Amino acid sequence: MLSIPSVRVQSHSSTLTMDVHKRSASSPKVSAMEEKGHIDPIHENFVNHATFDEENDGLLPTSLPRNATPSGPALSGPAKLPRKDLLNFIVLIVLYTLQGVPVGLAFGSVPFILKGKVSYSQVGIFTLASYPYSLKLLWSPIVDAIYSRKLGRRKSWILPVQLVSGFTLLYLGMVINDLMEDPAKYLSKITFCFFLLVFLCATQDIAVDGWALTCLSPESLPFASTAQTIGMNCGYFLSFTVFLALSSPDFANKYLRKVPIDKGLFDLGGYLAFWGWLYLAVTLVMYFIPEEPPHLRGRSFDKLSTSHYKDEDYHNRPNEGSQRYFHDLKHVYSSMIQVLKLPNVQTFVVILLFAKLGFQANEAATNLKLLEKGFSKEDLSITVLIDFPFEMIFGYYAGRWSSGKSPLRPWLFGFAGRLVAALWAHLILLSFPKIENGQISFKLFLLIIVQHLLGSFMSTIQFVSLCAFHTKIADPAIGGTYMTTLNTLSNYGGTWPRLIIFYLIDKFTVATCKTPASEYYLNSEEQKQECIGANGTVHIIRDGYFYTSAICLTAGVFIWFWVKRKATYLQTLPPSAWRVKK
Repeated sequence: MLSIPSVRVQSHSSTLTMDVHKRSASSPKVSAMEEKGHIDPIHENFVNHATFDEENDGLLPTSLPRNATPSGPALSGPAKLPRKDLLNFIVLIVLYTLQGVPVGLAFGSVPFILKGKVSYSQVGIFTLASYPYSLKLLWSPIVDAIYSRKLGRRKSWILPVQLVSGFTLLYLGMVINDLMEDPAKYLSKITFCFFLLVFLCATQDIAVDGWALTCLSPESLPFASTAQTIGMNCGYFLSFTVFLALSSPDFANKYLRKVPIDKGLFDLGGYLAFWGWLYLAVTLVMYFIPEEPPHLRGRSFDKLSTSHYKDEDYHNRPNEGSQRYFHDLKHVYSSMIQVLKLPNVQTFVVILLFAKLGFQANEAATNLKLLEKGFSKEDLSITVLIDFPFEMIFGYYAGRWSSGKSPLRPWLFGFAGRLVAALWAHLILLSFPKIENGQISFKLFLLIIVQHLLGSFMSTIQFVSLCAFHTKIADPAIGGTYMTTLNTLSNYGGTWPRLIIFYLIDKFTVATCKTPASEYYLNSEEQKQECIGANGTVHIIRDGYFYTSAICLTAGVFIWFWVKRKATYLQTLPPSAWRVKK
């Protein structure tokens, strides 16, 4: 099923994924500060906080256990969010929700709208709009290093990025309906606009992730991942499931209106304009929210985890003589190159880039093929709606399962499970009956839902297991850079095949148009629409989806056996095998 495998938005309290902009608290720079006496007793208590205790034989620090206190023993019962952090927790949810809206449109709704008017290859071109989220590693160090003294380290990026995003959404709201009338003609413009939106969201995500680690108290850090999970999932849900349902005339007439009309509750232009105004409103409110709350001034995570931050004031403004940001920027990029030169990392990178190939036809094109065969957008949105709460449950159990000494074992299980889900989707479509008026049997609808849930569950298992393995192998000295490099390559492994998959589907497909006067081959989506408009019948002689899916599944089986051998070996290596030599 079509999902967002290239950008997993779930986070789990057991593994607080760190980005380039999230500095490792176990950095040697912190040790140097301690030796020189730069950390007072309060700060020392913060550095020795349970959140930064090293686990798994001295590997990368993980988040605070849910049953632990900052400096005391474990307590019974679940962790609770302190009242003093409630406001910033809500702000984080709002910011992550705003990021999820363009993501839900670019990864979910817009491809469905386009598919009714363009070919699979052209939908593949639009998938280029999703690339920024898979490649944000390339500019995340810049977001971390350059900022305005007046606005603060994170708001220097959050405020202008949200402003540009808001105006971009307003502009799109005015023109998108006209562009969608002939998307083949304006495909480049549509793709560029959504590429810009996703780029802005990816940039904001870097800044918000970094701010999440400094705007909450140390004992509340696990709730940062909770805010991300809730916000991103809600934003994606609103722009995919809710949008497809409420913009559908059939759904609105069936459930929400007494007198039917041929329009949904709103169109794409109105939806984009609404979120554009909301972006601007939230930006205005954000201007008045302090970057660092009063009760955390002087205890910023960033200040303690990188040596030059001890020379900043509580507004994140550098004092005299502390202009070392560009030096640090160069160091981060250099660290990325050092990580990629490690032989074991190079083997792991090959795994990350090709492991998702086996189920790409399923995750990229199955939902589009369902729509093509008569499955309604409303039923598809209900399928995603049912999946939404299960994602939360799956994440919890996947996190518990992946916390052992062999995190790649459940990842391999999830790999096999996604291949099974892809094969299941292949068989469902192969035996899919003709549908009239969008009505399908309950049994078939249930099969589609269960197949979708299986794919989601296995994808979540892989995501959480991979995060656990990244945490296990990352070099503490450059933990943030190390993990972000691997996470980015993993995301890209689910992004780059999409364009090829859509191209192959079109390439392998052979179809004809039969009219009372003649019969001829169809070579484009435009010809197909012309055939339908002339009351002709489109006859598919060879469906490229099944050929492409069979190639992916076959390749996936071979890749699984190769990856199993390599992954079993890699997870037995000692920590020293993953360390960057000094």
